[in-house]
Amino acid sequence: MRDNEVVNVGPEPLSFADVVQVARHGAAVRLTDEALTAMARARARVDELAASPTPAYGVSTGFGALATRHIDPELRAQLQRSLVRSHAAGSGPEVEAEVVRAMMLLRLHTLATGHTGVRPSTAQVLAGLISTGITPVVHEYGSLGCSGDLAPLSHVALALMGEGPVRDRDGELKTAREAMKPVGLEPVELAAKEGLALINGTDGMLGMLVLALDDLSALLKVADVSAAMSVEALLGTDRVFAPELQALRPHPGQAASAANLRALLRDSGIMASHRDDSCTRVQDAYSLRCAPQVAGAARDTADHAATVAGRELASAVDNPVVLDDGRVESNGNFHGAPVGYVLDFLAIAVADVASMAERRTDRMLDIARSHGLPAFLAEDPGVDSGHMIAQYTQAAIVSELKRLAVPASVDSIPSSAMQEDHVSMGWSAARKLRRSLDGLTRVLAIEILTAARAIDLRHPHQPAPATGAVVAALRQEVPGPGPDRFLAPEIESVTRLVADGTVLTAAESVTGPLA
Repeated sequence: MRDNEVVNVGPEPLSFADVVQVARHGAAVRLTDEALTAMARARARVDELAASPTPAYGVSTGFGALATRHIDPELRAQLQRSLVRSHAAGSGPEVEAEVVRAMMLLRLHTLATGHTGVRPSTAQVLAGLISTGITPVVHEYGSLGCSGDLAPLSHVALALMGEGPVRDRDGELKTAREAMKPVGLEPVELAAKEGLALINGTDGMLGMLVLALDDLSALLKVADVSAAMSVEALLGTDRVFAPELQALRPHPGQAASAANLRALLRDSGIMASHRDDSCTRVQDAYSLRCAPQVAGAARDTADHAATVAGRELASAVDNPVVLDDGRVESNGNFHGAPVGYVLDFLAIAVADVASMAERRTDRMLDIARSHGLPAFLAEDPGVDSGHMIAQYTQAAIVSELKRLAVPASVDSIPSSAMQEDHVSMGWSAARKLRRSLDGLTRVLAIEILTAARAIDLRHPHQPAPATGAVVAALRQEVPGPGPDRFLAPEIESVTRLVADGTVLTAAESVTGPLA
């Protein structure tokens, strides 16, 4: 999708692609006629409740542990402003713009379902912020993942009021009012219930889950590429990836990973060089032989997480909600447990895929296990250290990933005078998963960098066309074997080639799309 294309936002569920296009590629948004009609209908019901002497939570009462106080009509506009200002209490570094844009889109979608009671005009201003590239400054800390991502969403709601810092389309820091004026947007004077409806959702953690699944889809294919390169470099066998063996354990992710490995290793000259009686090894180490089982399990975990994310994308998360029959009811749908659990589950899978990649790298550097490669792949071992410390870097990252795999969702902490006495910590689970994915990218990059060097050292035997294409892509930026060089820039270069899709594109130029 090009930047000038528009994502329509209505009561129907958003797609994963919609979220990615708005969050990462700057797509604009448009509220559908169905959304405007649904919001107007729900708003009429909220206005009735606001005029009623009967207390209604979030409309004519305080919030959380203060819900027992009835708020006089003349104080209700102040109630909404006070809610947003007090809840915009985040701290720490700025959250990435793509996360904030995803969060804004997902909150807009909930408003568009017509179950929150927000005025259409208020939702239109939020849509305007997204479409004009105005991104509120949201901070790392502040969400417990229950009653929604309250603090992060409050910073977004604050911007709708024309308050607080934002970044414009060019990334320049401004006040919200300063950024809104040139693009023709007017700050919103929040009406009854609107403040609560703008902040009471799981949109931050869900946005990060969708973006993580987008990243992981590519990284798991890259993990198959790096595994294939290591199998080749270590003179391993591809017979264990045969479909009839994989079919004995019919996990779909495992089958997909094994099929990728077969495609990546097809027509390998290096593999052909030891398909005779000279090879005395009965079987390869687990990190080679079981690559599809681990990467496949990670795929199946991601598929489960995608199912949960799809359900959330079809949800209207607010409290209270306006039902189709006009009733306004309190509920607990803002609790982030479903999202928090799968975010934690993905961090476990990411750590394990990275751990296996690090073990393959270490094998290529050890003369006792590398089957004829020089120690640490060094030009002159002893004088040169080769990739010795690159593996240290990998190991340090893998250890960090293991720590990040400790679940956040079991670490509930009570808040709001014990009214909110069990929380999901889903935002925290999402934040650590983003760090985990960065770590996995770097670990795979180091394996690919090392395996490419080892494959070059197998000359004159030639790699498979697919793995050879990856080596050729690397050699456009990173030289082949030779005396020790400043290694950090080479690691960063290959990390970028993994992150921007160059490595995967090179492999798929031979194999076609990998599964």
